[in-house]
Amino acid sequence: MSRTHTWEFPLPRTHTGVLLGNGTLGAIVWGAGPELRITLGRADHWDHRGGMPWTEKHSYRAIRECLEQGDEQRLRALFEEKVREGEPRRPTVLPVGRVDLHLGEGATLQSATLEMERGELVVTLEKAGETCTLRVVMAMDRPVLLLLLPDALKDARARSVPAWEYVGEELKKVSYEPPVVLEGGEIAGWVQACPADPALCAGYRQEGSILSIAVERGESVAAARDRAARRVADALARGYREEAEASRLWWQAYWDSVPRVEIPNETLSFLYDYGMYKFAAFTNPDGVPATLQGAWVEEYRLPPWSNDYHFNINVQLCYQPAYHGNRLENLRPLFQMIDSWREVLRHNARVFVGIDDGVMLPHAVDDRCTCMGGFWTGSIDHGCTAWVALMMYRYYRYTLDRDFLRETAYPFMHGAMRVYEEMLEREGERLLLPVSVSPEYRGAQMNAWGRNASFQLAAIHALCEALEQAAADLGEEPRPIWREIRERLPRACLMDGQIILWEGTPLEESHRHHSHLAGITPFDILDLEDPVWRGHIERSLRHWILMGPGLWSGWCVPWASMIHSRVGNAEAAELLLEVFDRFYTNEGHGTLHDAAAAGFSLMGMPAIQGPPSRPDLMQMDGGMGAVAAIQEMLLHTRRGVNYLFAGVPARWKRVSFERMRTDGAFLVSAAREKGVVEYVTVESEAGGVFRARNPWPGAARVHRASGEERVEGTFLEIAMHPGERVVLRPAG
Repeated sequence: MSRTHTWEFPLPRTHTGVLLGNGTLGAIVWGAGPELRITLGRADHWDHRGGMPWTEKHSYRAIRECLEQGDEQRLRALFEEKVREGEPRRPTVLPVGRVDLHLGEGATLQSATLEMERGELVVTLEKAGETCTLRVVMAMDRPVLLLLLPDALKDARARSVPAWEYVGEELKKVSYEPPVVLEGGEIAGWVQACPADPALCAGYRQEGSILSIAVERGESVAAARDRAARRVADALARGYREEAEASRLWWQAYWDSVPRVEIPNETLSFLYDYGMYKFAAFTNPDGVPATLQGAWVEEYRLPPWSNDYHFNINVQLCYQPAYHGNRLENLRPLFQMIDSWREVLRHNARVFVGIDDGVMLPHAVDDRCTCMGGFWTGSIDHGCTAWVALMMYRYYRYTLDRDFLRETAYPFMHGAMRVYEEMLEREGERLLLPVSVSPEYRGAQMNAWGRNASFQLAAIHALCEALEQAAADLGEEPRPIWREIRERLPRACLMDGQIILWEGTPLEESHRHHSHLAGITPFDILDLEDPVWRGHIERSLRHWILMGPGLWSGWCVPWASMIHSRVGNAEAAELLLEVFDRFYTNEGHGTLHDAAAAGFSLMGMPAIQGPPSRPDLMQMDGGMGAVAAIQEMLLHTRRGVNYLFAGVPARWKRVSFERMRTDGAFLVSAAREKGVVEYVTVESEAGGVFRARNPWPGAARVHRASGEERVEGTFLEIAMHPGERVVLRPAG
């Protein structure tokens, strides 16, 4: 499939538009008739006021007492948000606004073609009976957007639309003043002052055929205006051609590193290619760590869920394409930000369980790690911390960067486990977790907790295994309790031979978090080759399927696809991604939290076709999850073993991928024709043993530069040297 896609106008709403981004600045291009609209956003444009500081009252002991005594009033009081007059309840990313371009009388927008390999958008329109095009490109290293206008659009006029026009009344309540409008001079546009954060300027100027737009921040209105003016002038001096060429080179380098996939499903091919494009524009290593929406913030409201960092799956899904996608550098800003929170995380652990060597990350925070508050089950969900720790460990396993392991990953992993160690208790010969939750199940009700939540057990076991392996790699002595945990703590909470949420609580209704199945993926602590666990998993999946998707959100559909890939349900894995595209994207391919149409899920929709209750709640996690699910269909690792094409439907005649990264710093390429794997190529960056389930019924031939050898068995082990490349083919 070509990495080019065309949208047909009208694109009638903000989130039906085409996305451009560099990780910090975002633009959504949409419109109809003679009006081309460009919604602007900055991922770091925060109002940091509000939120819930962690204090001594948020201790594990106090929360546990409330829960065990059924004291709801006291529990609510512990998490009550103290809102000061004239301040918001919690921090939020702020909308910026739009620049609207009126193309002149008689102009009609026709189409917008995104050339993903160049990062350039070509807009086609008709005017006075003739067809012409304008071009749009974003600088990948500065908050600048350039438009190249054809001669037919000499009379085009830009207009400022500050977000204040839509949310001004809300902002007035929390002490904002109207923006300063800029008319004439160096730039047009506006500057929005903020009560406790830097001002932001959206400025633009047209010279000849070029319209230059910049969105900058500054400590004052004047500073923000001056910085934007300089950006605009600099971009005009560089010119469109130079900026477009720089963009082309940036995107060429990106796509050269990204695995190319060939799959005979146009829907999934588009989800992959547009998804990997958005991933780059969303998680640029030189940009801001990715939030729920990144920089693509709508102008007409404050962003849902504050556009914050949700660590109970959302951030994880946003970044999951980095691993198999060979874009590990895109993870670094996230890990650097989390590392900068070290003292806050230690404070949280100190308050929660009274230790000085722990770290604890609430499930929803701003970019300073301020807890959003108000949601006690999320605030005490330590699985968030463990999951981030495992993300760091996976980064190490995919790079074998021991410096990163020693300096960043291992200390964080150790701190996360220390909190769990304090929460665990002994009951006879076994260990148990007396207070635990399964993300968002039953919300914040008094019965939203129990002993030994399967999600938490899986996180603990995965973290224990990772810590023992990490300690061995670093020459450290593992803590004895890690082995004790692995031996005495259940891997999942079971009832009647199936995995349940926590003791006494099976999955009672459709739920968007498949958390009780996290031991299958992402935590990978259940051995599907073990006949006992295979039976437990089969019964659990049967019950999960019977509960159905009636309360599913967008991001959980790719997760379900990944679960099916893991267990070999390839057709279901494919179908769910087609469902995601049909029900959880809008007409402009914007990826949604709620269903876009009735009949599949009640999340945001009536049972019978009707207007949605919450239209266009756009989040990036679902689209990124779809990319990861496609990757997992082609290649995934279970308990250190690589599985090739495990999630690929039998009816796919030809499927292949090139240089997909996997555990052990290996790059893998493979092709399958009519159900038969033709070859597997493995490149080793660091040396080691490549393990894979044998993709052939018999033996395999291993071709090396030094010669050829024969290997056989259900599982293949290939010892490799750093820099070595081998090719596997069927021995027959």
